[in-house]
Amino acid sequence: MLAAMPTPPSAAARDEPVIRDRGDACPGALRLHAADDGFLARVRIPGGLLTSRQASALALAADRFGDGHLELTSRGNVQLRGLADGCGAELARLLDAAGLLPAPGHERVRNIVATPTSGILGTERPHVGPWVRELDRLLCASTRATALSGRFLFAIDDGLGDVAALDPDVTVLGRPLDRALVRLGAAPDAVDVAGPDAPRAALLAAEYFLDAADGAGTRAWRVSELPAEHPLDTEEFTARLIAHGIAATRVPDVAWPYAPPPRPWGPGAGDRTPLCVLLPLGRVDSGQWRVLVEVADRGDGELRITPWRSVVLPGASTRRPIDGYARLEAAGLVVAPDGPWESVTACTGRPGCAKALSDVRADARALVHEARGRSPVHWSGCERRCGHPRGTAWVDLVATPEGYRLDGRAVPRDELAGAVADARSQARVSEDAVKK
Repeated sequence: MLAAMPTPPSAAARDEPVIRDRGDACPGALRLHAADDGFLARVRIPGGLLTSRQASALALAADRFGDGHLELTSRGNVQLRGLADGCGAELARLLDAAGLLPAPGHERVRNIVATPTSGILGTERPHVGPWVRELDRLLCASTRATALSGRFLFAIDDGLGDVAALDPDVTVLGRPLDRALVRLGAAPDAVDVAGPDAPRAALLAAEYFLDAADGAGTRAWRVSELPAEHPLDTEEFTARLIAHGIAATRVPDVAWPYAPPPRPWGPGAGDRTPLCVLLPLGRVDSGQWRVLVEVADRGDGELRITPWRSVVLPGASTRRPIDGYARLEAAGLVVAPDGPWESVTACTGRPGCAKALSDVRADARALVHEARGRSPVHWSGCERRCGHPRGTAWVDLVATPEGYRLDGRAVPRDELAGAVADARSQARVSEDAVKK
């Protein structure tokens, strides 16, 4: 178990409340964002759960309206880029027909990440798929939930400790005997509830946050943005749950588990080990995506998008069918462990983002075989560091007008490969020391 992770260099603590003078402009499937490469749509995929039919609809949308590519985000959602001006209504009809827009008024608040191997590995832990679907149903039925920001995040963790480490605003952690813990932000304590009550408790936690934000007079979008004088109190949250008919008990000083993301081919081997497919830099063309769908269809037709830009295929195990792996590998997708693309991420960069100072994806591709290592490295086109890793130490590369800054120090381009490799090695040593 991991007691604490090193703080990423960009994760500075806030010492002042966040006060905004504008609404949340986070893109969605209906509210398109005007980027330098065309319009962008972000399709929420609660828990990363997709049917092959829905996945096929996303590929069709990318070809019909966009640039023919699909992107996975750090919250397990799917983005379509290069969309033509005026395509919004037709795109919405296509997504709605595939069941990807169950409640148009709520589509941007359906931010739910979930343990992607739940119900497959570790069968002693609860299968959280039903919890995800119930929370999504409750969110879409709640008028109050429409006030949530598109950045507010729910994590439904089966007890493994993977998505609980992603800085969620509300965490549900599965426990034995059909129980669950619900945590508010990064609080040291949590509330114990029955598993079937966990989705409703998560929604009530979000409503409690909204009440606190209103009382503080701020426009906080995340629990961490609430001012110190308006914190979320676990005792009060427990009382709220009881008032809504949910039996709840406060649990102080919870020792939260930690687990790393699933790797290509998954941990171990055998007929019950699901296939985990890594998408380099989280971006594929529609042809590659359709190969994923075809392999999923040979199993149970389910795809699970992870927050680490990979896809778990529950019905395609690591031993069958072998020709599926060959097809995925031939398509340029990563199915074997210890490849150079593991733990390498990047924001959009140029030319898609006007704020970016470099084509970070091209730079990452150019150095991926030279600057190898196991610790995560994230290439950012600007100081915003969009899409950076959560819950772990990471090597921080930020583009500047002169080149790059690595963990705060300027590095000449001709020294970048060696500097990144050294930093990834040192970060691994530091992380291992923390685990011990």
